[in-house]
Amino acid sequence: MDVPVTLVDLLRHGEPQGGQRFRGTLDDPLSAAGWTQLEAATGDGAWDCIVTSPLRRCREFAQVLAQRQGLAAEVEADFREISFGRWEGLTAAQVRAEYGIALTRFWRDPVAYPPPDGEPIADFCARVEGAWHRVVERARGQRVLLIGHGGTHAMLLRAVLGMPLSHSWRLRLGYAGMARLRFEHQPDGTVPALLRLDPGV
Repeated sequence: MDVPVTLVDLLRHGEPQGGQRFRGTLDDPLSAAGWTQLEAATGDGAWDCIVTSPLRRCREFAQVLAQRQGLAAEVEADFREISFGRWEGLTAAQVRAEYGIALTRFWRDPVAYPPPDGEPIADFCARVEGAWHRVVERARGQRVLLIGHGGTHAMLLRAVLGMPLSHSWRLRLGYAGMARLRFEHQPDGTVPALLRLDPGV
């Protein structure tokens, strides 16, 4: 028996103005290179639904792409990036210089070693997964493009792969990187997920 299939392409935003740094909740726009990266990543794509984080580095491109495809970009507030607290706006080198081994510990286990004054990763996970379930349910049977952040997508991929929360930052998409998830909506209400590492359906 055929079951409805929902395809979700996770697309990370392109390079923001100011380059690589901890900018969780900082609302920097894309750089010119960032726009080019996203144009290249989406050039041949077609979606039924485009969902985006509210932050400019995701939202502004999503709105342009959606208009081009005759869609309305759906802004989902809970897909915003995690807050890095006192590390916001700093480069990795600056964090290491000021906080020493704290950054290495964070990468290894963000649950036990969160950034000072940052958003607890369990709270981040809960809001992202809540938004995720809402999107998959209302986009049932469609192809969805979700434009979000490195942390947001790491949370979703971690959940699909059944990895512990402490391993969240072991998953990473580069700027304009994409991963595809396939969901099969079973009659009993379960929605098994599959991570696809190739462009096929």
